[in-house]
Amino acid sequence: MKQSLLVLALAGWGALATSPLWAAEKIELTTRVSGVVAQVLVKVGQRVGKGTVLLRLDKTILQARLDEATAEHARAQADEGDARRELERAQELFNRTVSSTTELDAAMLRHTRAQAGLSAAQARRVIAQQNLNDADLKAPLDGVIGGVPGAPGTVVTAECQPKTLVILNPGRP
Repeated sequence: MKQSLLVLALAGWGALATSPLWAAEKIELTTRVSGVVAQVLVKVGQRVGKGTVLLRLDKTILQARLDEATAEHARAQADEGDARRELERAQELFNRTVSSTTELDAAMLRHTRAQAGLSAAQARRVIAQQNLNDADLKAPLDGVIGGVPGAPGTVVTAECQPKTLVILNPGRP
């Protein structure tokens, strides 16, 4: 019974969500990242399709952050490899009863820390790559450009009440 009610509720919600009565008259768009507008690629009244690049932020700093994160990731990979080899040597010496449990434990700890550092570096690299990708503001749906308050040189601060850069009126291009 609960499942059939849930299905009916979801079906009803889907009908409301697709109804033109609930469609927004305009959508104010901005970037997810901070930066300076480098290019505006659309004009008021222009029809655009979903995924069309509307404007681009300057990518210099975002690219530098990605380069930095990539270098940090490479260093972390080298550190993890070195710690793994140390652990293998410590395990071999321990198995031959040449070294103590303390030395093996220390090697295991170094390796675990190196693995954690590598995971963190990978995450920072993924974030930096996504931020670089987000420097291109894309249309989330088909529509007509209703306004372009953003212009080259506009500073965008994504952290607090970001400035509207493009106004999109939903509808088929």
